Amino acid sequence: MEFLREDSRSLDQLREARIITGFTMHAEGSVLIEMGNTKVICTASISEKLPPFLRNKGRGWVTAEYSMLPRATEDRNIREAAKGKLSGRTMEIQRLIGRSLRACIDLEKLGERSITVDCDVIQADGGTRTASITGGFIALAIAVNKLIAEGKLPENPILSNVAAISVGIVGDKPMIDLKYTEDAAAQVDMNVIMNADGEYVEVQGTGEEATYSRAELNAMLDLAEQGIKELVEMQNKAIEEGSN
Repeated sequence: MEFLREDSRSLDQLREARIITGFTMHAEGSVLIEMGNTKVICTASISEKLPPFLRNKGRGWVTAEYSMLPRATEDRNIREAAKGKLSGRTMEIQRLIGRSLRACIDLEKLGERSITVDCDVIQADGGTRTASITGGFIALAIAVNKLIAEGKLPENPILSNVAAISVGIVGDKPMIDLKYTEDAAAQVDMNVIMNADGEYVEVQGTGEEATYSRAELNAMLDLAEQGIKELVEMQNKAIEEGSN
């Protein structure tokens, strides 16, 4: 008998995904991505300005910012703006998103401009950083397509899709796309970022007071690769819809 999780998914099944492009009216690229009960608004903003360290070097820049609304979680969190500084978790996540998105674009072909991708979590149920990367790429690609349509780019600087998913071991079973209760109970928690060619951008894997074997690692990576292929298909459909 197949093992089913508390939301009736199989071990290799993603949560139900929903992607809405053009979610905001001002950003050059915008999307609401839902992975189960996790919901993230991703917007891509284009600027013809560059950070000082990149000026006059013939290349552009892509960066990201990440935040979570105070009541995105079960209990209200204090806004980081009220604290006067970003938490270590927020800084780590937005750096991860930025690294992941820069891995998918030729910055020289982007030209001397910058794109900032903002990822704002409006509801959290596990996997907010992976949803941000997957949705952030969609917003970025739509913004780049707008530059191409306006004749500001002679060729597409996007090298490949990039998407991310969580995997882990819960109750001695490898599974994909962990919701919060699974993540909290996980023996191993891992985030995998890959491009559409099946190459790794980053792997973050931690044993939570546990260890894991090479066989278990391979099982989790196999699940991640399968899930990211599904996400790339969703991304391509959303980008096509959002660029028309």
